[in-house]
Order: sequence, then C-alpha cells, then structure tokens
Amino acid sequence: MNGPGLLTLLVLCPAVGLAVILAIPGRFPKAIKVASALTGLATLLVTGLIYAKFDPAAAGKQLLEQVPWIPAVGIEWHNGVDGISLPLLVLTAIVFFTGVLVMWELKERVKEYFAFMTLLVTGVFGVFVSLDLFFFLFYYELAVLPMYLLIAVWGSTRKEYGAMKLTLYLLAGTALVVPAALAVYWAAGLNTFDLVRLGTVHYGHTFQIVVYPFLFVGFGILAGMWPLHTWSPVGHVAAPTAVSMLHAGVLMKLGAYGILRVAMPLLPEGAHYWMLATAILATVNIVYGAFVALSQTDLKFVIGFSSVSHMGIVLLGLSTMSQDGINGAVFQMFSHGIMTALFFAAVGYIYDRYHTRDMTRLGGLSKYVPVASAFFIVAALCGAGVPGFASFWAELLVFLGTLKTFPVLAWIVVLALVVTMAYSMRAIVVGFFGAPHEELHHPADISLFLSLPRAILVAVLLVLGFYPRLMLDIIDPATRALIGVLK
Repeated sequence: MNGPGLLTLLVLCPAVGLAVILAIPGRFPKAIKVASALTGLATLLVTGLIYAKFDPAAAGKQLLEQVPWIPAVGIEWHNGVDGISLPLLVLTAIVFFTGVLVMWELKERVKEYFAFMTLLVTGVFGVFVSLDLFFFLFYYELAVLPMYLLIAVWGSTRKEYGAMKLTLYLLAGTALVVPAALAVYWAAGLNTFDLVRLGTVHYGHTFQIVVYPFLFVGFGILAGMWPLHTWSPVGHVAAPTAVSMLHAGVLMKLGAYGILRVAMPLLPEGAHYWMLATAILATVNIVYGAFVALSQTDLKFVIGFSSVSHMGIVLLGLSTMSQDGINGAVFQMFSHGIMTALFFAAVGYIYDRYHTRDMTRLGGLSKYVPVASAFFIVAALCGAGVPGFASFWAELLVFLGTLKTFPVLAWIVVLALVVTMAYSMRAIVVGFFGAPHEELHHPADISLFLSLPRAILVAVLLVLGFYPRLMLDIIDPATRALIGVLK
C-alpha cells in the first residue's frame, strides 16, 4: 500500500465487530450490545483519524491504498477519500454509533440483529472509500441486502411487504447499474475497474447519452427518485428504529453518491445532455414528497415522504452541475442524514412508549415527555430549513445553484419549501402541542442514557448550523475538481 491503511482499517472495524458478535453466544445479549457499541465507537475514532489526516485544501484523492487483487481482469483493492466522500464517512460513523445506543432496549434476537446491522455498515463504508468499480458495486450490494431481513424480522406495520418491496426495487436498480458499469469497462478498453483510470477515458458522445440514464436511474432508485420512490416510505415505516435511521440517514445517500462518483465524472457529456430532464424529475421529487407528507397522520410516513422530498434537493443540486449546487447537494446529504436519524430516533421512542405513531391520537406530548418531544421538534425545525441548523445552508446553496441554471425550477422549489414548513409545523402542533388525549398512559420521560445518542445528533446539527465551514471547506475543493471534469 502507498497509504497509511486507515481506510482499510475503517472497513475492517465493523467486519471485525461482526466476527466478535458472531462469536458471543446469543444468551449474553448485553455482551453483544457492548461489542456493537464498541464497534461503533471504533469506527468513530478511525473516522476521526481520517478527518485529522485529511488536507482540506487538496482537491484530489487522499490516503490512497492500492493493491492488485485480480490483475487478469483489472480488479484492485483501491481506496481513497476526498472532500465528497469524507463527510459521508463521518455521517455513517455517527449514525451507526447512535443507532446502536438507540436500540439498547432490544430484547428479541439481539445477536442476529446487531450482526446484520454491522454487516450493512461494513458495506456502506466500503462504498464510500472504494475507487475500484468492482468493489464499489460489491459493497453497494452488501449494504443493501441485509435490509430485507432487518425489516422482515424486526420491523412492524406490514413488515414483510415493506421488506420485499424495498428489495425488489433496489435489485431493479442494480439490474440497470451493473450492465451500464460493464459497458463502461468494455468501452474504456483498459482492462481495469479503477475509477480514476476509467475517468481519464473520453467515451463517445452517443455512448454517454445512452448509458448515463441507466446509471442515473439505477442509482437514483436508491436515492428515492420519483416515480421509483415508493419503496422508500414503506420501508421507513416498516423498519425498526435504528434501521430506519440507517435507511434514510445513510443508505439513500449511496444512490446519490453513486451518481456523483460514477455516473457524472465518467460520462460528463451524458450528464449535460440529460441535466434538464433530471432536474425536472428532482423538482417533482421535492414538490410531490412535500405535499404527500402534508397529508399524512402517521409520523413515520411524514418523515418517509419528507425524505423523498429532501433527497430531491440532493438530486436537483447534482443536476445543476454547478459549484453551489453540488456543494449544497453534498452538504444536504450529510445534514439530511443526521436530521432523519434524529427524526426516527425520536419517533421510535414515542412509538415504543405509546404504541402509536398517529399524531392525531397523541397530542400534548410536550407536557408529559418534554425531553423526548424536544428531540422530534428539533428534527422538524431542521427539516423545515430553519436558520441555525445544518440543512439551512445546504438548501440555500442548492437554491442558489438552481437559480443560476434553472431559474423557473428554483422558484417552484421555494414554494415547495413553504409546504415543507407547513407539514413540519403541523406535526409539531398536532402531535406535541395539541389537546392531550386522556386515554393515553404517559410514561416517564426519556432516560439520560437514551437521550445521549439523540443529543449527539442534535449537537451535530447545531454545530454545523452555526459554523458550516467545518464541512463546506472540505467539500468545496473536491467540487471544484469535479466541475473541472464536467466542463
């Protein structure tokens, strides 16, 4: 290796944690939870080391690791990180660690649950560090497939249906991505899956126009792209709390990252050709998701369709192919990931105590469980784009990028953001400040231990809300480099 090996270590942390969990007998659930928490803490520490060694001023890939794997077909163990992937590594580490703590009260099949959760995270880290297209797609599938069992076994609310629908849609996305990736490999004629080398090839104009939609739509399905988004809200609702956190907070980002890391830099002419069409689809995402969220009464469905709308902001930012738009899209991926993790962590506690997510059957919760209510309210305010939270800056940058490229779409998006404020305020008022329902038995407020993971998520949103340069200074050089490729 010509690097320090930190990225390989990061992928190995959850993999080793998985081996430890499997080695612990199932009759020791507390030991399994401790092992899972230590695994999450280890990923946080290694991610912190990567962050510390990263040079924000450099635009290229850093901490490179490159070892031949199967030279006959050009497969290499090739890892690297830049200003686009680093924020997503930080996001994954935070959501994974807090997700383990949120599920501390789990009692059923504890060993299997944390094993599958750790396997999923191994795949996610692998996607974000891999610079080899073969390993990229391998980790991509490794991250997606455990979702079926995590939802079907530990979920609720039509869990088998939600798990199967999610799996079928995501496999359909893979069926589009894999042939397109192989076509790029063949057309390059370099006998390599190295994304850096594949990016040096100029592919034919017609080839790019034909192949780009396969990659965009294939990855876009996982990003919740309309009209192939319907698996996402159903999957959100059916999944257990921490799986919902990972699902919306991290997994949906894999799709947008695939577009950003594979589709756009390899096929820039295709991206330019289709940019108006993808921008229109993204705008529909934003508007449709916001209006459907406004009509929901189940808090998880509100968040689910909110995620569809917010991921539309990411896709729109990418479609502008502008510096502001892409900076905002990457920042939105991070801020939305933390926000939805907090959303689902808050709703999960409420559902576990009240056994309902119907906001019309709750009401007045801020009086009885003020701390637990505060976590939901903070997430809702962040989702509404209130200044002081990270999402405000992300949405502002995407709006500025869209205003320069697609001014009509920009103003449509502004109107949709008003609807976003409406459904966020509706959920807060009806569920937490409405008339209390006398038939509800109100438990004690959330404990200090269970408040910890939720407080971590709140702190991240506030710190980046008041000082967004912590993230934007890392993202911007990588975006500038990508813009240079796209021109």
